[in-house]
Parts: sequence; structure tokens; C-alpha cells
Amino acid sequence: MLTCHQLLQLHPQAWHAATVHPFLSACKTGQIHDYQFNTWLVQDYLFVIDFTRMAGRLLAAAPVHHFDLILSGMTALRAELNWFRDKADERHLDLQTPKQPTCEEYCRFMHQLATAPYPVQATAFWAIEYAYNQGWQLPGAMCPPYDEFAYRWGNPDFTGYVQGLAQQADEELRSAPEAVQQQAVTAFLEVARLEQAFWQMAYATPT
Repeated sequence: MLTCHQLLQLHPQAWHAATVHPFLSACKTGQIHDYQFNTWLVQDYLFVIDFTRMAGRLLAAAPVHHFDLILSGMTALRAELNWFRDKADERHLDLQTPKQPTCEEYCRFMHQLATAPYPVQATAFWAIEYAYNQGWQLPGAMCPPYDEFAYRWGNPDFTGYVQGLAQQADEELRSAPEAVQQQAVTAFLEVARLEQAFWQMAYATPT
């Protein structure tokens, strides 16, 4: 039987690359350049817009007893989008900036998941949230102003929410046919690849 924990055990290198990156290390030490962090911030706002749409599609496919957790996440996403706008205002950033190719690719992947079986969608949704939870936690305490970002995705409430998503995904994977489980593995690995590319995207932008 496939579980989220098994995915992490079977693919440690892919997951390490998704959650341990020089971008996050530089945030910890305060050595990240403003233009690099600002690039990530704007693109992540654009990503979260599409991730919110993914959450809506997940809800449409979910069994009723999964609604409460997914809806709690959608409520948090509403606050998160407003928070991103506040951070952009503080930094005088233009959120109407076009998506970079990596962001476009990630958003396209999330949109394509709409046709996947619910266990695959649930696994991918968990993996995306867990990547942020781990990515911002693993470096340890960060210096200001990046500590605010680390706390947003590394705080105990968010960690508990992600654990709940894993439990829901595991419940679905438990009874999924082998072919669907393989689709879930593929989706997990694609999330890991795209997460690594998303952190790296900040370094591809000129000053």
C-alpha cells in the first residue's frame, strides 16, 4: 500500500532537492539579494492564485468528509493572497508582472491535475503544501524579514494542516488501483522537480 511517507522514503533525493536549496539558505543568513527575493515573491503570488484554483477543483472531487480540512486551507489561502499583496506593497513590487516560464509550467501542471483521479490530486496537493512546510522549516531560524515568511509556512498550525492532508491522501491511496498509485508517484516526483525549479528561478532573473 502506497502512503505519503513511503513516497518520501522511496525518493529522498528528489524530495531533498525540492526542500533544501541555496535560496532558502540565503534567506536564513540574510544574504539573499533583494531582487532575487522579490522575483520569488511576485512569482509565488501568481502561483498561489492558480493553487487556489487547484484547491477549488480538489474540493469538487473530494468526498464530503474531506471538505472541512480542504475548506480550512482555502480560507487560509484567501488570507495568504491578501498578505502577499501587503508584502508587495511594502516592497513596491508590481504584481501584474507576467509569469516566468517555470511558474507557467507549474501552473499548467496543477491545471492538468483536474483530470486525474482524486487520490492523485490529493497526493499532489499534500506534496505542494508539504514542500513549503519543509522548505521554510529545515534551514532553522531565519533572520528578519525572512523569519516572517518562514513562520507563515513553518508554524505548528500549518504543520498540523499538512499532516491532515497526508492522512486524507493516504486514505485514498489505500484503496486506489495500482495504476492510480503509479500516477500519484509520478505527480509527487513532478511536484518535487517543479519546487526545485521554482526556488532556482529567483537566480535566473537579472538585476
